[in-house]
Amino acid sequence: MIFLLFLLSLRHKFRILLNMNRSQEIIRTSWIGIVTNVLLAGFKAAVGILASSVAIVMDAVNNLSDALSSVITIVGTKLSQRPADHKHPFGFGRIEYFSAIIIAIIVLTAGITSLIESVKKIFDPTRPEYTTTTLIVIVVAIVVKLVLGQYVKRKGKQLKSDALIASGSDALFDAIITLATLVSAGVMLLWDVSLDGILGALISLVIIKAGIEMLASPINELLGTSIPAELSKQIVKEVSAFEGVHGVYDLILHNYGPDVKIGSLHINVYDTMSAHDIHGLTRRITMQMIERHNIIMTVGVYAVATGENRVAALQAQVMQTLAAHKDIIQVHGFYYSEKEKMLSVDVVPDITVHDDAVFINQLTSEIQPLVPEMQVVIVVDHNYCE
Repeated sequence: MIFLLFLLSLRHKFRILLNMNRSQEIIRTSWIGIVTNVLLAGFKAAVGILASSVAIVMDAVNNLSDALSSVITIVGTKLSQRPADHKHPFGFGRIEYFSAIIIAIIVLTAGITSLIESVKKIFDPTRPEYTTTTLIVIVVAIVVKLVLGQYVKRKGKQLKSDALIASGSDALFDAIITLATLVSAGVMLLWDVSLDGILGALISLVIIKAGIEMLASPINELLGTSIPAELSKQIVKEVSAFEGVHGVYDLILHNYGPDVKIGSLHINVYDTMSAHDIHGLTRRITMQMIERHNIIMTVGVYAVATGENRVAALQAQVMQTLAAHKDIIQVHGFYYSEKEKMLSVDVVPDITVHDDAVFINQLTSEIQPLVPEMQVVIVVDHNYCE
């Protein structure tokens, strides 16, 4: 318990050092979005008042509401940086996912609203009326929104912020909808063909699809997704490099925000290794996981029988027997105890195995003859990595 508290304290210090820049970058990018939308709204309002255009003035008000996604991102980022407390020992990092969900819902709502209005225009097309002033405002708005959207979305990917990605996408979709309206207006004026509703409906469907995808990402993080293949391979590679480690298994990670992960894994060590050496080895692994990946890692141990004795020979025979199965990906965790009259081993089946109970009975019947006087326990593990 004392060591866990020490790890939590150390993790918090590393979290502050490693992620201060990330939070500041997210907030800074969001402020750029707010300022840009406010300036664009001011430009539209000024032009609208000078041109006596209520439509342009109302569009300026709409730009102020577009800054909402950036405000949500800032609030979410600030709240996610609150220090851990007794009720939330792993911090508040997951609040970022809720921010992304709210913004995704805003995008999804905008897409549905746009689809409804576009369908209305398909059945009741109207001839657009644009002045030179209106066209200038529209072109400026499109350019600003495209640049802003690309910038915010790129920063979101760099900082691994779903909220920023969603906010950038929101700005891009605004620009695309406005551009489609402008294109359809040009076609209407030149060839007297109304594409406004059709183009609007198609783009709305794209926005709805994107909104669902944006919504899926943070929801999946909250539900618990599989460990990315690159990260799992890197962790296995790093842990395997420690002297005394002869296999890495059962890697599990729980995500408590973009910068906080709690995990566990097992390592193989020779049964000749002392408890003191095992303690030192697991502590070195734990410290490295915190330093390099900001992961609080619990390290379990499997003892590998060595030497020329019955246990080592039995271990080799059991492993070979089980590994011969085409539907078994991995065999590990061999344990044999004369005192407990038990032999236990872990297996990781592939996706073709659907009934664990039947599978366990099948494997038990194959191993039992090797140790007729012992209890055979087959443990079915599952792969939690991509």
